[in-house]
Amino acid sequence: MDDFFAARVHMYDAHMLEDVEGCKEGYEELARLLPETCGSLLDLGCGTGLELAEIFKRFPKIFVTGVDMTKEMLNALKEKFNDKSLTLIHGDYFTCDFGGIYDCAVSFQTMHHFKKQDKLALYKKINKALTPDGTYIECDYMVESQKEEDFYFSEYDRIAKEQSLSNDTYYHYDTPCTIENQIDLLKSAGFASVQEVWRRENTTMLVAKKQS
Repeated sequence: MDDFFAARVHMYDAHMLEDVEGCKEGYEELARLLPETCGSLLDLGCGTGLELAEIFKRFPKIFVTGVDMTKEMLNALKEKFNDKSLTLIHGDYFTCDFGGIYDCAVSFQTMHHFKKQDKLALYKKINKALTPDGTYIECDYMVESQKEEDFYFSEYDRIAKEQSLSNDTYYHYDTPCTIENQIDLLKSAGFASVQEVWRRENTTMLVAKKQS
């Protein structure tokens, strides 16, 4: 996973903005959906900061902690926003310390690479890292049918077996869940309410709140 994104950092922004249906509008929508009271933000899989470009337009003084496993992505983000209140963590958001409690957390097009049990553990961790009235917004690649979801996960298992891939390493392969399963995972992690609020093609946005 790290090698994949490191090799593509120079083309990443153009790809996401021009080639992935719904992303350009999704960055704008995510920023719009953040509560007015959001003073501190946790950005998981922050990459080069495309979502932050829109968030900073609305919240120029917001405090942001960004987590990403690819150093080259974080370097690009830092260059863009060297005048902002940024703490950048180079690491795995499944295992690293988030370093505080936040009003809001976001992730954009990152969760569709991981297994359900791993995401459930991460969502519980995000929930704990939020203030009592905190909000988590996830914009991600999600599918509409269980058949589609089952296909992607079975293909990953087949490839992993054929290539003897390690269970301890993250690989760049899409395993999107259905919208319903994503909502169920977030509710199982302790979020009081989860709603689908926006969708363009497969780019889907969910808002999860600690309090209903």
